Amino acid sequence: MAAKVKSIKPEAGLRTTVEQAVGRGLAEIFTASTDPLETKLDNFPRYIRRQKLTRLLSLYELFKQVLEVKGSIIECGVFRGFGLMSWANLSAVLEPNNLTRRIYGFDSFSGFPSLTSPDKGRLSQEVKSGSLAANSFDELTDLIKLFDQNRFLGHIPKVELIKGDALKTIPAFIKKNPHLLVSLLFLDFDLYQPTKIAIESFYPRLPKGALIAFDELDNPLWPGETLALLKTIGINRLKIKRFGFDPYIGYAVV
Repeated sequence: MAAKVKSIKPEAGLRTTVEQAVGRGLAEIFTASTDPLETKLDNFPRYIRRQKLTRLLSLYELFKQVLEVKGSIIECGVFRGFGLMSWANLSAVLEPNNLTRRIYGFDSFSGFPSLTSPDKGRLSQEVKSGSLAANSFDELTDLIKLFDQNRFLGHIPKVELIKGDALKTIPAFIKKNPHLLVSLLFLDFDLYQPTKIAIESFYPRLPKGALIAFDELDNPLWPGETLALLKTIGINRLKIKRFGFDPYIGYAVV
């Protein structure tokens, strides 16, 4: 069961009152529908907001570009698992026999461990240690087991969750997995320190043609991600691209 999340409204002012009401309206229709729950889940486009469909299409476009690139997918910042399970299902559908590509998801699952001065943006008064907590680890573990039962080569692990403070778990993970290559590094930690350690640890393992993608670059709400890139690779050393239909995700081909 998901934990209570401390109130943060990063999209406040970006949506009209009518747009903000859409989510509540969809939830009401979903709940009131007399269709079996499994039927409602199978027909999820009926209930998904355009913003979430945008997100799914963006992840698909990223994934397509690394289909022929050797290496696993690293997601830094799992939250409730939208991205993690999107990568997993895309791999299961588009490359069912790629048994060496794994999906690794890093998250504390208890919210932000700490904030530093580079993280002070327009949400400084709202964001604190423990913010954006989503105790989704157990649920995602169960969902991964079901996912394995419904895919080709399901007896070979595809998805792994790494729980804890990224400043500790990432170096330990690298030490434990010296073979690791990364075809796609997706950075959504929001904060400076974990983003910096992720870039320093994983970027040297991206072969040519691999992608490094960011969710919060050039975002005044979350300056830490931009500052972490400046401190490590340097922004002018990457050709940072975007999708015309998605205002958030930026990515570069190595």
